[in-house]
Amino acid sequence: MNAWMIWAALAGIVVILELFSGTFYLLMISIGMVAGALVAAIGGASALQLVIAGAVGCLATVLLHRSKYGWKGNAHAGRDPNVNMDIGQLIEVGQWNADGHGRFSARVSYRGAMWDVELHHGVGEPGRYLIQEVQGSKFIVKPSTV
Repeated sequence: MNAWMIWAALAGIVVILELFSGTFYLLMISIGMVAGALVAAIGGASALQLVIAGAVGCLATVLLHRSKYGWKGNAHAGRDPNVNMDIGQLIEVGQWNADGHGRFSARVSYRGAMWDVELHHGVGEPGRYLIQEVQGSKFIVKPSTV
């Protein structure tokens, strides 16, 4: 079996493992292995094959990590509309209570339950507000422009 065939078989195995992981990182390593297979196919030495495979795999992994598909870190779930369907929804606040120091709170009915509401910034005036964050049973809102 030629060296390029071994590289290609290993790349195929890594792609199969990628299907179980759900990320693209193993796919990037597989791309490095394909680069090693290409170097082997044109007759490069074993050391050169390893160096090229490692360099291409590392570079592809770094580029993936920095792209929009890479690691996102731990986003705050209370602010993420992909986690909490209430983020970005509008609520109607009839009356604000001044808590002092420029802070305002209210109690509103939303989706059949009573919720505490806190104004992120601004003056508490009755009207429509946009939910920015959910903290337990409390909404942090900002004035709506709609």
